[in-house]
Amino acid sequence: MTDDTTPGARATAPRRGSRAVPPQRPGSAPEPPHRPRPRLRGRLLPPRREWPSGPLALASRLLAAGLLAGLGLLAAAPLWAGRNRVGLALVAVATGAALFAYLSPRRLPAKYLFPTTLLILLFQVFPIAYTLEMATTNVGDGHLGSKGEAITAIETSSVRRSPDSPQFRLTVGDRGGRLVLLLTDPAAPGVLLGDDTGTHPLEGAATDPSGRVTAAPGVRVLSAGEAAGRSAELTRTVVPVPGGGIRTQGLSSAYRGDAELRYDGACDCVRGPGREYRANPATGRFTAADGSSLPQGWKVRVGLANLVAPFTDDRIGPNVLGVFVWNTGYAVGVVALTAGLGIGLALVLHHPFMRAVRFYRTLVVLPYAMPAFAMLLVWRDMFNADFGLVNRLLGVHVDWLGTASTARVSVLLVQLWLGFPYMFLVATGALQSIPGEYLEAAQVDGAGPWQRFRRITLPLLLTAMGPLLVSAFAFNFNNFNGIFLITSGGPFPADDPTVGATDLLITYTYRMAFGQQGAQYGLAAAMSVYVYLVVALVSIISFRRTSAFKETDR
Repeated sequence: MTDDTTPGARATAPRRGSRAVPPQRPGSAPEPPHRPRPRLRGRLLPPRREWPSGPLALASRLLAAGLLAGLGLLAAAPLWAGRNRVGLALVAVATGAALFAYLSPRRLPAKYLFPTTLLILLFQVFPIAYTLEMATTNVGDGHLGSKGEAITAIETSSVRRSPDSPQFRLTVGDRGGRLVLLLTDPAAPGVLLGDDTGTHPLEGAATDPSGRVTAAPGVRVLSAGEAAGRSAELTRTVVPVPGGGIRTQGLSSAYRGDAELRYDGACDCVRGPGREYRANPATGRFTAADGSSLPQGWKVRVGLANLVAPFTDDRIGPNVLGVFVWNTGYAVGVVALTAGLGIGLALVLHHPFMRAVRFYRTLVVLPYAMPAFAMLLVWRDMFNADFGLVNRLLGVHVDWLGTASTARVSVLLVQLWLGFPYMFLVATGALQSIPGEYLEAAQVDGAGPWQRFRRITLPLLLTAMGPLLVSAFAFNFNNFNGIFLITSGGPFPADDPTVGATDLLITYTYRMAFGQQGAQYGLAAAMSVYVYLVVALVSIISFRRTSAFKETDR
């Protein structure tokens, strides 16, 4: 027996976890030494990623970096012009994060998470934060600008012409889509440009012998016909000057008038003929001793006043409660009606003895294939009391949209017609996914059709349709088009045209923000917060109760 070991050598077994080294063939080059992968707390780390080499790869990296930097500069340009430091800082952070994520061969999760996170911040977090910020202000009609802008508006709106008011030769111009006044004084040389900030000397303007400006740098001179077409805007244009303003008189002349209301910085008040209006920083208005206020105000912080107004303001509190009750009933009713009809039709067409199933399914889906916007307008005309198709077919004369009860029934019927095909499609797909063995086993055990439906089919249907029912509730809770295009929120009571019988919270908020009674953007923003909270709370509770996101594979 021969011993293959050399003298002094000791045979050792390879350690556990080490790599076995294959035997070398005679004459072959030795393999390079194996570098073990790095470990962190006993775990193998993923292999280190490196950029591909070559001029094409380098050019693509430089192009990506230039594209990201260019997008950042494009977003920062208007913020820089508006001196928005907070916006500039956010753009800089986002651009830096993009460069950090994409200019490295590593950080693979960040490359996928960055665009998603950015979109969530832009289209969800920012709108919510901006709405909350607006809800803490009094922004609305008369409160859109700063205090200085309100003072300028007060003085210019009170300009009156006096017998010795200076006259100007007027030429109407357009600069960036806004009207400007090109003024020439017969007693003084030069041309003045008047805008909402005041008058400024205009160099390089050309005039004819009558003093009319024929050309001006940076301004498009309007013809008489173009100026006449914008006469309403021209009448409202007032150029502020110390102690008054310059107003137009026709299309070819203007005058400088004196302001009847003038601001006095010593008392922080506006004085007029026999009256004095003092600034009220709490309301953002100039208010007189008798409680009357000037219509021009400024934007101020009001804290939680708008958020508590639905509970403390007697003018809107009862309206909000009534609208909320109907809004909730409307959303629940639409979901219940559409789901009930959709599931019922799906069960009928799913029966094994049913014939021409494809034909009937096509007919059922037709309302879902039509544009809802147009169909809502068609249904509004069909419910017309005088020439509507519904009254003609039924042989009755009912003012469907004129009374509260019939208007509510009408909007529910319209949403039933528009929404049940969607529920039918979902229910049909869920029925086809239910294993037939369950129903056969129940039938063998003696369960009747109703028991099989209640114990097996319906629970499995609701498990599959649960998230869709919640999303349908959220959609109908904010179904602006479904109400506004048919009834516009009406009918309205004679003593209160601000709230209607079919108003949802979203339509009531819209009328509050853009209605004829005056825009109240801050209060409307507070109402939007409550709408969001209601939908979010109902969705969270419903998802938890239905176990919609329960993991079934564990």
